[in-house]
Amino acid sequence: MPMKIILKRMHTHFYRYSVAFFFLLVRPILYFLSQKQSRFKYINGFRRFIIFYSTVVSGIFFNIDYEVAVDWKRTYIICGNHTSNLDVSAINLAAKNNHCFIGKEELLSNMVLGFFFRTIDITVNRDSKMSSFRAFKTAAERLKDGVSVVIFPEATIPEEYPPVLYPFKNGAFRLAIELKVPVVPITSLNTWKILWDTGNEYGSRPGICDIFVHKPIETAHLTVDDADTLRDEVYEIINQKLGAA
Repeated sequence: MPMKIILKRMHTHFYRYSVAFFFLLVRPILYFLSQKQSRFKYINGFRRFIIFYSTVVSGIFFNIDYEVAVDWKRTYIICGNHTSNLDVSAINLAAKNNHCFIGKEELLSNMVLGFFFRTIDITVNRDSKMSSFRAFKTAAERLKDGVSVVIFPEATIPEEYPPVLYPFKNGAFRLAIELKVPVVPITSLNTWKILWDTGNEYGSRPGICDIFVHKPIETAHLTVDDADTLRDEVYEIINQKLGAA
């Protein structure tokens, strides 16, 4: 095996152990805070703590640019492309409000991610229509309570390397229109170059992840018949940004 691959896989293990270390460091506090009604604010804060320090010691940094100043006092549906576990970290750092993620239920078995999905995030079995219905029902309740929801509308990580942007599902956009919640597209430009997917095949390396937060798209004037149009608009915004990178 080439030395370059060995070093990249060693870096992946170091990064994972760093995440586990900082998670275990604050786990007792997280468990206590998870019982609180205001748990979203505090748990998201500690999640940022874990992300920041585990990536810094691993030599991974985030350069986050905003197209406009986002009013994080408002509630949003946040949609991003997804090629790396670092996309979750990037959005958690970029979104300065209370938010939760929708993710596959297999993540419940992960020591770190499982805690967050059992406390503030939402799991879904993508092969079950009933599970998807329950997940979006929960997401709607969170949005009504002022908690933003992060959804990766590709619903999977692309298998191709380098990645391509897969077609978007329209559930997130229908929900945004039904609740009149703005959509914030976020483009992860190169996280896959730093850590591809989980890092199992290509490993990871130190570097700077470039993230672009687009201006919010208002939905108050739209009807559910516009869901596909909104979906295509967000897709093109992200795809054009990727193409210009």
